[in-house]
Amino acid sequence: MESPVDNAMTITWRRLAEPDFPLLSRWLAEPHVARWWNHETSIEAVTRDFLPATRGEDPSEDLLAFLDGSPFAFVQRCRLHDFPEYVTELAAVVDVPDGGMTIDYLIGDRGLTGRGLGPALIRAVVAETWERYPEATAVIVPVPAANRASWRALEKAGLRRVAEGELEPDNPIDDRSHYVYRIDRPAAS
Repeated sequence: MESPVDNAMTITWRRLAEPDFPLLSRWLAEPHVARWWNHETSIEAVTRDFLPATRGEDPSEDLLAFLDGSPFAFVQRCRLHDFPEYVTELAAVVDVPDGGMTIDYLIGDRGLTGRGLGPALIRAVVAETWERYPEATAVIVPVPAANRASWRALEKAGLRRVAEGELEPDNPIDDRSHYVYRIDRPAAS
């Protein structure tokens, strides 16, 4: 899929593949990513955790995003109801509609952060979600309240804060305080 960032840049993406695991491993080890993703970064751990989606054995969708043909970001996208335990936790904070989707994202290279690429990536993935998943009714994204860069990117991408509450953090050093953002499928015109 392709989406213009501005007149000079284009974001594209494809499914993550096993040869991408060393790159993802490096990105997960970057301090600005590791702070929020808190993921083991060995090739073995990345393979263990991302290979099932790559093979289609997991209902989530892992995407490698490219800026003008160079990899720069990673996105996970899934139907919320494919993960009932997550829906149960999230439903304590916000209404989770049938057809609800969620995304998670990272920009791998610290030098590419703070340039508007996060909001552009989020907008592009959300727009493509409406096309790819006709049953999708909303995209709902919980984010730790302390992760200002992430929730500001969601706001700039057009999502609105719909709830605040306590959810299990990805990183145990964080408290449970989260903001929940949402964007609904646009009405047919």
